[in-house]
Amino acid sequence: MSGLFLLIPVALGLGLLGLAAFFWSVTSGQFDDADGAALRILIDDDEDYP
Repeated sequence: MSGLFLLIPVALGLGLLGLAAFFWSVTSGQFDDADGAALRILIDDDEDYP
């Protein structure tokens, strides 16, 4: 029972930390170009290499 008094605040703290990291990544523009990385693999760059 005493372990719960330690584990519950730790779990809530880690959850809030993850939520804060997600909101920070959204506001800093990490998810602005979702299609760019998916389409970049289709670009043919063979012309640059001999």
